[in-house]
Amino acid sequence: MTTDRAILPKRTMPKKAVSTKLFVLDTNVLMHDPTCLFRFEEHDVFLPIATLEELDQHKKGMSEVSRNVRQASRFLDEIVGRAGDDIEAGMPLAPHSHNAATGRLFLQTRAIAADMPTSLPTSKVDNQILGVVLSLTRQFPKRQVILVSKDINMRIKARTLNLPAEDYFNDKVLEDTDLLYTGVRELEGGFWEKHGRGMESWQANGHTYYRIRGPLVDSFLVNEFLYQEGESPLHLRVRSVAGKNAELETIRDYSHQKNNVWGITARNREQNFALNVLMDPDIDFVSLLGQAGTGKTLLTLAAGLAQVLEKKIYSEIIMTRVTVPVGEDIGFLPGTEEEKMTPWMGALEDNLDVLNKSDDEAGDWGRAATQDLIRSRIKIKSLNFMRGRTFINKFLIIDEAQNLTPKQMKTLITRAGPGTKVVCLGNIAQIDTPYLTEGSSGLTYVVDHFKGWPHSGHVTLARGERSRLADFAAEAL
Repeated sequence: MTTDRAILPKRTMPKKAVSTKLFVLDTNVLMHDPTCLFRFEEHDVFLPIATLEELDQHKKGMSEVSRNVRQASRFLDEIVGRAGDDIEAGMPLAPHSHNAATGRLFLQTRAIAADMPTSLPTSKVDNQILGVVLSLTRQFPKRQVILVSKDINMRIKARTLNLPAEDYFNDKVLEDTDLLYTGVRELEGGFWEKHGRGMESWQANGHTYYRIRGPLVDSFLVNEFLYQEGESPLHLRVRSVAGKNAELETIRDYSHQKNNVWGITARNREQNFALNVLMDPDIDFVSLLGQAGTGKTLLTLAAGLAQVLEKKIYSEIIMTRVTVPVGEDIGFLPGTEEEKMTPWMGALEDNLDVLNKSDDEAGDWGRAATQDLIRSRIKIKSLNFMRGRTFINKFLIIDEAQNLTPKQMKTLITRAGPGTKVVCLGNIAQIDTPYLTEGSSGLTYVVDHFKGWPHSGHVTLARGERSRLADFAAEAL
């Protein structure tokens, strides 16, 4: 049986060692979030030499992973560069993280020979990292040593060896997506009794306004929709919250044919709420969540066409989406940027067919002319060429946004110039990107961070309107 050789000299361990944890990072954590080095607060971080080797193998290329690896290497170079010669003693993370991380970074400086089961070949990098964790737990029996990995199989192997292992949770916006902001709130039966005292009411611009105060006002968010069903249903939007006062506004009824948007009317309450934020020129950012068939793309395209061709608020519609295939990739596609994106834009074609048929009086010639006009005002762009661009006076639609990372989402939304509206659509239950979950998706990220901003709106669409077959399949399968 072999014995472990020292990795960290005992004299280097800080006095707080017993109370703080030592996290050993797998390579995929750094690939996923290069700032993870600064996310462990007062605890220490340990990087095995195998992790650094794997980082070196993935540094080349233009993918998101390669960019993250290069950024992680730059962070490490900066930390090690300031440490001087005494690397074994651990390098403080506080100066590099504005004191967000007060622990230390330790690098493996010596070879180890861990007593690993013979069934686990040491040539495999994952098993080398597990050997480091096993050696550290034996070297510091009074300290909690934890492996952090995004690899499920790696965590399973660690637990079979009785080694603590965790997923990397810091990238998650929410632990439970059921807590995600929906943009919609039902008012209780006794709401007006509690909030109606001293209420002010007035009318302006075709809307009725209410100024109320009460216990629920503190929890209201600007542009949140409130509803109360009954004999006389009431649908409101929170216009402003100031101290203990909130100003509410009645919304426009887009379910009535006289208020149709490019021939489309709202079929349910949430669709009505969605059209209210889509058609409001004061709202620059809209996010719509919902399962397949709830009408996200159709409502957004109808609102975009109405504001581009009828109201002329925006000059054109730009549509983009992540090109992540559900099954096997079909390979390289010929043609221009727009032609390469065409196979990914089936949803756009389907919805344009619906919108083009909404005008029954136009006839075949009229519909053909309208279709040509619509096509000239819709541009399809690839995400790969978005960096550095500025969209001025555009209606930008980001479809399938649940497959974007928070960093990619930031890159896209910051492309918006003066007069541009950005609409993010997606279903966080249908994520196809590896390492992304419902809690860490870029769509979840923006919904949570934009809530309450006066120029943003969010609605979670609940009811499917595609067909009875689609609705049943969404529930039963």
